[in-house]
Amino acid sequence: MTEIELLHRPLEWRIAEGLTPYPEAITAMQARVAAIHAGTAAECVWLVEHPPLYTAGTSAQAADLVDPTRFPTFEAGRGGQWTYHGPGQRTAYVMLDLTRAHGDVRARDVRSYVHALEEWLIRALDRFNVVGERREGRVGIWVADRATGTEAKIGAIGVRVTRWVSWHGIALNVEPSLDHFGGIVPCGVAEHGVTSLAALGRPVTMAEADAALRAAWDEVFGL
Repeated sequence: MTEIELLHRPLEWRIAEGLTPYPEAITAMQARVAAIHAGTAAECVWLVEHPPLYTAGTSAQAADLVDPTRFPTFEAGRGGQWTYHGPGQRTAYVMLDLTRAHGDVRARDVRSYVHALEEWLIRALDRFNVVGERREGRVGIWVADRATGTEAKIGAIGVRVTRWVSWHGIALNVEPSLDHFGGIVPCGVAEHGVTSLAALGRPVTMAEADAALRAAWDEVFGL
């Protein structure tokens, strides 16, 4: 296969079976990012579920780890603060060559890339009649209850870029155990809670969530 053919490989979508250990995911992403940078592997969106765990981003505060003995903790190396991962949550690791444009994402523009990740989640949620919203000064996607004036986070975003190749990505709460978030202050925001599609009365399967993410991807990032 020629170098030109390698650079034009279609994006690979992978879905991991079962629960993927977090260290295994980090190792796999690092290898794939290096290969994408070298031009020997295609870009990839990798969909996984993890066993219950907490990850610390580069801005994580020690005080926001409320219960350090509840689940294993890991230094993630991504941006952001504390995040929970666990069964019933779809984590999507996005590995793209950001030296070139992808749909609405401008080349070498990390802010544009993060905005596109937000839009991806918003459009996927819309397929289940859930209105996801951005909040100024807060990372992630939020759902507001206009009747009560409350809001809760349904999707988290944390990224890292190495040699202009992205890794880490997003986490969508499909049907996780929401009480598991109680061991941290999620993303450093104490005044608002977390929610899920299930908690909002949307009994969505993981396969249905994956299909929504796949369809919304093409609208934002292109084929």
